Amino acid sequence: MPACGRSAAKPMNPEIRVLDDGKELAREAADLFVWLGEQALREGRAFRVTLSGGSTPRVLHAALAGPPFANRLEWSRLEFYFGDERCVPPDHPESNYGMANETLFRPLKIAEKQIFRMGGETPDHDQAARQYEEMVRARVCPAGSPWPVFDLILLGLGEDAHTASLFPGTAALDESRRLVVANTAPQGIKNRITLTAPAINHARTIVFLVSGAGKAKAVAGVLHDRSVDSRRAPAKLIRPVAGRIIWFLDRAAASALPVSQQDLTYDEE
Repeated sequence: MPACGRSAAKPMNPEIRVLDDGKELAREAADLFVWLGEQALREGRAFRVTLSGGSTPRVLHAALAGPPFANRLEWSRLEFYFGDERCVPPDHPESNYGMANETLFRPLKIAEKQIFRMGGETPDHDQAARQYEEMVRARVCPAGSPWPVFDLILLGLGEDAHTASLFPGTAALDESRRLVVANTAPQGIKNRITLTAPAINHARTIVFLVSGAGKAKAVAGVLHDRSVDSRRAPAKLIRPVAGRIIWFLDRAAASALPVSQQDLTYDEE
């Protein structure tokens, strides 16, 4: 695998896996999560995971925290980071950290020193983004490289085809140097902190978890419709320079894709 910061000759094409429902999706994603973790730990390094918010990760967390997955990993050797966060306190109902703490960290007894959350409660959102970037550079970027290499980044997809807190038409989509920036959401809690697309794209493995018919149009726009650009569908920006990208979709989310592209590796070229 090329070193962090060195682009591959061609970005990796997405692998598309269509499951019957959200529970099967969660089980398959949990199996991949644990398998990747086992590989990292066998190589003698920490397994660095970046979590996302939303409803689908809740089901994944429940799978990871229960049998058989909970007993397959040495959880004390994992490190948890976040792909984005709403600018709220960590105990707020809308906090991504708060959801992960409730559904994953507490059930698995993950130590505080293993968790690296974004400071959503910091009044200066740009400062919070820069502080998180500084920490990521110190912990996750290989020596001499400007880009972090997370082992696994988990992402969701919004009905507007946003991912992390990279929303259509926002300034964060144009960022090419920063790892973490403040950004604004069109609805809900507006102030956000997010990893940038280049920071995400240097991960070893990127996994999208998408379920529900409400996401079908967005999925098709990202994976099939070449007339939709990344300004309108920011998830199109996620193309790993050297790693794998895997889309786990339930049948409802995949329903707008051509049948020939379901359960197959999709080639944009």
